[in-house]
Amino acid sequence: MTSSDDISQMFDEESKKLQNLIDIADSKNDLSVHEIVEIYYQVMNVSSMATMLKQQADSESNPLLEKIQNTEKIISEKFNHQIHPKVTEMLASSIQETTKNLQSKNSDEKSKNETESDAKLFDELRQKMSTKEFVEQYSKGFDK
Repeated sequence: MTSSDDISQMFDEESKKLQNLIDIADSKNDLSVHEIVEIYYQVMNVSSMATMLKQQADSESNPLLEKIQNTEKIISEKFNHQIHPKVTEMLASSIQETTKNLQSKNSDEKSKNETESDAKLFDELRQKMSTKEFVEQYSKGFDK
């Protein structure tokens, strides 16, 4: 197997992993912070690989170039225009709900369990807000 075959195979495997993550995200109404970070990481990873490999592709009939174009189309149409807005909306809604839950709790005379529960909610809120910032940074990248 040549080096170009190895590269093509690696790109193909990463693209299939991305497609799988997109399918999972498309089928679920609620994604965990871990799932969100994983899919965005994979999108950025595959996009970077595609950019690098396109510069090295030497002809339009190159099968790798065709794979790259198909993968970029999936990222653009499926992820950027369907999954990304869904994730953005889901995070905003979840942050709003968690904030509302924390605000509605009476802060007077809390038990140890209630304090621990609130601490977990604050941590969850922090993770969601951090993830939302990460997702918004992605938006700024593809809006250019």
